[in-house]
Amino acid sequence: MSTFSALGLSAPLLTAVEEAGYQNPTEIQAKAIPMVLTGRDIMASAQTGTGKTAGFTLPVLHRLSEMRASKDIRALVLVPTRELAVQVGESFSTYGKHLPLKAATVFGGVEMSPQIEAIEAGADILIATPGRLLDLISKEHVSLSKLRILVLDEADRMLDLGFKDDIERILKNAPEKRQNLLFSATFSREIKQLAHEFQRHPVKVEIEDPNSAAKTVKQVVYPVDQQSKPEILSYIINGGDWEKVLVFVRTKKAANKIAELLEEDGVSAQAIHSDKSQHLRTRTLEGFKSNQFTALVATDVAARGLDIEQLPLVINYNLPKVAKDYVHRIGRAGRAGMPGQAISLLSPEEKPQLESIRKLVKQPLKVEPLPYFEGGETRPVDITEQLEKKQPRKVRSQESRDKRAAEKRKYGPKPKSAPQKRRRSSV
Repeated sequence: MSTFSALGLSAPLLTAVEEAGYQNPTEIQAKAIPMVLTGRDIMASAQTGTGKTAGFTLPVLHRLSEMRASKDIRALVLVPTRELAVQVGESFSTYGKHLPLKAATVFGGVEMSPQIEAIEAGADILIATPGRLLDLISKEHVSLSKLRILVLDEADRMLDLGFKDDIERILKNAPEKRQNLLFSATFSREIKQLAHEFQRHPVKVEIEDPNSAAKTVKQVVYPVDQQSKPEILSYIINGGDWEKVLVFVRTKKAANKIAELLEEDGVSAQAIHSDKSQHLRTRTLEGFKSNQFTALVATDVAARGLDIEQLPLVINYNLPKVAKDYVHRIGRAGRAGMPGQAISLLSPEEKPQLESIRKLVKQPLKVEPLPYFEGGETRPVDITEQLEKKQPRKVRSQESRDKRAAEKRKYGPKPKSAPQKRRRSSV
């Protein structure tokens, strides 16, 4: 097994890596870091959660530390989401703590002034979402004339979100002579075309099948009726005594609704999606990481860029419409070789999505009966029929909901209790 010291990184970086608690590089890091240090263009792909961020953060810091000091932006990392921008920025701070290099992070949804101040104070590295970066360039707050290294992180997701034109506009503001690093979880036809357009004879670094899920994640599919999903969700979380669960849903409205229903069943939960302000999203994510509540209910905006240590369980409340989003969702668990579990709740209407996912990940993903929890033990049993016999709960009036919300703000959330009966819902 290789070590970080064998990859050619400088002493300050090795010290930072050791202080962060890492001893051996992951496979993608061991293969990508030495190639980035040579100055070659790189096209790298690996499973979600295998350490791709450090795979470019460490060698970029090393290369910049060997260049002449400057207040100009010499490295640019483009990312698709605000959450990923924050994560990458934290990675540069963690590994560059012993180097005289500064990194600035810019993204939309927040005030521009503090970001402008950070750039004007001198930033060697800029981590940015495309939209906010173009705004800053148009207002002449950012110049890429001295750019030496360009990184496209989660490039496939940027294409999915329609950022190709923005990327091309940004590249027109950068010098042609630069190192180009493309990191992605998948190598689609569109990604290969993008690499062809802006990279020069890139070295291809690929770890296993880029569309496969991490081997440390146990994947389970439970057949359920769509109307029973809310009750089954809380049944699984409460019955399995899970302390930290990431739940993926399709829509922002569903995220809010499911978080509310979980709270009513004694599971502390909060929602995160693009309608939330950046400040609230950041605070919610930090609360989840620090175990302030049990379930984080998220749309696919959170499938990329959420770096949560020791996340044991991901639940797909709905299967994603795009098969490769399944890989990114369940990749939130089992990160960096840690064990994890992914549970998918499959309604009859979602069988076509399951078949698409099976083809992509090249795994059977067998449909199993729901487990029955009793006395800390589990055994397979189909509880759907039992759930169908339960009486629906009376729907709360809006006045009742407002009163409960006011009490929660004043006195805090109610203590966690056993699962309650669920009203029928089509969420």
